[in-house]
Amino acid sequence: MTKLSVNIMPISPAEEIAELAAYAESKGFSRCWVYDEGLVTRDVYVVLAAIAAKTEKILIGPGITNAYVRHPGVTASAIATIDEFSDGRAFIGLGSGGGLTLDPMKIKRHKPLTLVREMVEVLRLLFSGETVNFSGEKLSLGPAQINYGGKEIDIFLAGRGPKMLELGAQKADGFYLSYIYKKHLADVIAKLRTQNRSDSKRFNIVYSTMLVTDDKELEDAKAQLSFRLVDSPLSIKEEIGMTKEDELKIKSALREGGPQLAGKFVKEEWVEEFTLTGNLESIREELFRFFEAGIDEYQLPVYELQSAEKDIERVATFFNGKLS
Repeated sequence: MTKLSVNIMPISPAEEIAELAAYAESKGFSRCWVYDEGLVTRDVYVVLAAIAAKTEKILIGPGITNAYVRHPGVTASAIATIDEFSDGRAFIGLGSGGGLTLDPMKIKRHKPLTLVREMVEVLRLLFSGETVNFSGEKLSLGPAQINYGGKEIDIFLAGRGPKMLELGAQKADGFYLSYIYKKHLADVIAKLRTQNRSDSKRFNIVYSTMLVTDDKELEDAKAQLSFRLVDSPLSIKEEIGMTKEDELKIKSALREGGPQLAGKFVKEEWVEEFTLTGNLESIREELFRFFEAGIDEYQLPVYELQSAEKDIERVATFFNGKLS
């Protein structure tokens, strides 16, 4: 089943974002994610509530939140509340948190894989309605209970490292592959599909990256890749030829001027390895190959609202109005 979704960076008022989500819904998009970037953006849960009030059927959730800025119990309550308010449309995307979110709060990641694993366990228990007493290596709570919202809210994990991929395949309902190195995509999909699972539920693989068709989109892509590349596994950096000097230049620029400045140090050939680049026909053909390779959902990232409707429209036209 071909699915399209959109992930909106909430740098505009919640009402405007909700209008855009409703537009995506009208074009056949089945899911709306909202970035959770802490102090960089509007509050993710206020925005999700605004979207819930403006839409009727599109699924809604954070893409991606983490366990560092909020206690998982608070996150579970927020998601369950959104689920209740939206008549069962909530899901959650979860990762270890990136520098764009954590650095302004001076939060250091410590044992992120353990923290994500324990957060998944806590969320499952709380969503089930059980009274929970949990004492883990990184998380503790209890006695605690949530008696509202759905009991089987989908949990997606996100990340780039092999251990996070393995955890997602074993414990989550799906995995969100954001700006993944395209040469590895088929192998990553195969690894996610071959993990032994205790249930027969369809594991949903979401692929997200930008469409790059002109110079402006190229510059925007460089900015978005800047902080993602420095957070990538060492093996990826080595494979694309990113030197330690390259990495230090990008990190320094991120501190001094953010992604826009750091993007100046991202090489054009790297952009082609992580985004859908070319004309619309070649992009459409490549995207279709990824669906054939095993992705379930293409997620369009939206960072500014000015061109968002155009971007949503052109992706929807790839499928000639035949979204299922």
